[in-house]
Amino acid sequence: MNRFAFRTTGLAIKTIAGLTRARLNIHDAENIPHGPTIFVVNHFTRIETFLLPYHLHRLTGRPMWSLAAPELFVGKFGRYLEQLGAVSTQSPDRDRLMVKTLLTAEACWIVFPEGRMVKNKKILEKGRYMISYAGGKHPPHTGAATLALRTEFYRQRIADATRCNPKEAQRLVDRFELPSVDSISRQPTRIVPVNLTYYPLRARENALSRLAGHMVEELPERVAEEIMTEGAMLLSGVDIDMRFGEPIEITNNLSCRKIQCDIRSSAPIGFDDEIPSRKFMRHEALKIMQGYMTAIYRMTTVNHDHLFAACLKKSPVSRINKENLKRRVFLASQQGANSSGVFFHNSFDKNQVHLLTDDRYHKFSEFVDFAMEKGVLASDGAVLEKNATHLASMFDFHRSRIDNPIAVMANEVEPLTRLQRRISRLCWQPGFWLKRKVSRLLMQREVDDFNHDYQAFSSLKASKPKDVGRPYLIKGDRQKVGVVLAHGYMAAPAEVRGLAEYLGKMGFWVYAPRMKGHGTAPEDLAGCTFQDWIDSMDSGYAVISNLCRRVFAGGFSTGAGLALDLAQRVPEVKGVFAVSAPLRLNDMAARFVPAVDVWNRFMERFNLDEAKKTFVDNHPENPQINYFKNPIAGVRELERLMSSLEPRLPLITAPALVVQSREDPVVNPKGTEKIFKLLGSPDKQMVMFNFQRHGILLGAGAERVYRAIGGFLDHLRKNPRSLSPSTEAAAEHGERRVEESN
Repeated sequence: MNRFAFRTTGLAIKTIAGLTRARLNIHDAENIPHGPTIFVVNHFTRIETFLLPYHLHRLTGRPMWSLAAPELFVGKFGRYLEQLGAVSTQSPDRDRLMVKTLLTAEACWIVFPEGRMVKNKKILEKGRYMISYAGGKHPPHTGAATLALRTEFYRQRIADATRCNPKEAQRLVDRFELPSVDSISRQPTRIVPVNLTYYPLRARENALSRLAGHMVEELPERVAEEIMTEGAMLLSGVDIDMRFGEPIEITNNLSCRKIQCDIRSSAPIGFDDEIPSRKFMRHEALKIMQGYMTAIYRMTTVNHDHLFAACLKKSPVSRINKENLKRRVFLASQQGANSSGVFFHNSFDKNQVHLLTDDRYHKFSEFVDFAMEKGVLASDGAVLEKNATHLASMFDFHRSRIDNPIAVMANEVEPLTRLQRRISRLCWQPGFWLKRKVSRLLMQREVDDFNHDYQAFSSLKASKPKDVGRPYLIKGDRQKVGVVLAHGYMAAPAEVRGLAEYLGKMGFWVYAPRMKGHGTAPEDLAGCTFQDWIDSMDSGYAVISNLCRRVFAGGFSTGAGLALDLAQRVPEVKGVFAVSAPLRLNDMAARFVPAVDVWNRFMERFNLDEAKKTFVDNHPENPQINYFKNPIAGVRELERLMSSLEPRLPLITAPALVVQSREDPVVNPKGTEKIFKLLGSPDKQMVMFNFQRHGILLGAGAERVYRAIGGFLDHLRKNPRSLSPSTEAAAEHGERRVEESN
């Protein structure tokens, strides 16, 4: 190989890699051993041929050679591949070159055991590895295993002959054109399985395919498909997960007595000679091949498309409820994350409750839209109609990534047997059972998270008893109408227990989640963001929505803001009430926060962390519940929450109740007035009290607040499709105000 040409070509590849929007995520690179290595990689795109040698060279610092299809070695492009370190699979010196470079460890090799690109990702048939291609099917190639075995065979034979038969040792050194016996590496050859997974897979017209169409008349269909698929992947910002498995040791496979006899034989053995242990070597190569094929496909990085596609394929019915499909994928992702051997895309690092609420990352909607575009699904209201024929693999092999991508996605995770069994069980479970599993899982997870945080952050001085912070469920009557009820800032679920029990006596089911960072210690709250609180609220909604037919949302103070945020994002919320919602703050500690924040940043700039002020004192109305220290970071997150909510208030159309005290010392009533005016609900009420405190859900007179909220919810429960009698007239003007005196 021309090393100058290799470096020059590497620079060209680096330039191309920099121009693409593809994101390469490398996992477990520590599994790459020192010494001679064969990387066995799954082959799905041409991208691997061009970019993989560059990235592996960058990781290891060693030259990377690879095998490539002979039809690629044509003209200037063939010379370009040779400069990159590619060798034709039909080169007569292929095997000898591989053995030589592995003996000396002067280069590592990349081998695609499927033998060709597997565009339909169909590599299993009746539980056995069988590669599909345009001309039929064949088992995976054992070439990588065979070459590794042959390399170690000769490494051991030369070492043995150096001691016992120097003439034979020198003959072999000359045969492989080695400088000397000393040039042979003492490190054994290892095979490293590598999996490449691409996400998302969206084959569409793109700048490259349009350019190729203009430049080349009658572009071959196979080439057009590859440019359309892989050009879209590179230009649209595909995630490429490269995962390295544990190295496979080869020396143990040479311990068979017959093989050892050939290694120690005094008779000359030519490179292509038949040897008595050939059958045993073949048997060991098959074992090694099965091992690395299993390892490669067990490392598939599972993404949302995989789970949705697998659920569609496994579904025993053609009409699939949309919400049940989301529940199945949610449960598969939660259970899968706890089982060994299943690797998930980094998008699963986030809380997956969005699948059950607003789909804010568009995982469900984008998949369904794409499946509908490809004719796999048709939408019928709340139901998806599946076209089973489009999930079959009987499509043109070279067009499968364009015409049948949903089946390709399902095929890719077919070798993950544990995941397949889990999805099969979920697909056979009825909707009511899925709801029960989701609600139980989420409630248990919330309790576990609280216990974990309490243990990590609690202290005798700062923390309250566990019962104060633990989330809880109050069961109602058989009508199954539920309320998700959020507590306020620096508080805990105990803050809203009085209201929750009052609504429970009225027959409502009530779930009071714990907002992340609350009910433990101020230090816990200081490390949380308002997005953490939104996730907690969403989990609470998911719990109650899987237990009840209709759901209302409500909250106190910051919890009121979270309830309004939920009502804006999730149209299934049938009504919302907000008690003392903080659009503006009155208390001096909160006003002091911006100045303290500027001071902290100034101190951080000069590395004076010890001078930073992290907390300000808090003097709560309910010391048995609230923190005594207010984290600066927490108030900043509260302001961010309300700032993000304010422009979205006109989008809230669910019936709404706003409750506020005119003499609230913490929340400015003018801010609450503004919230009320901005609400887009045609049915909205504002009830004003004259309590001289912020916490109007506790203490004297709290029952009157409960009655106002209970009356609002009770009317919506009895009249789900109509405005309340007291607001029908006011609805023409969009609002109603009620004054309550003490």
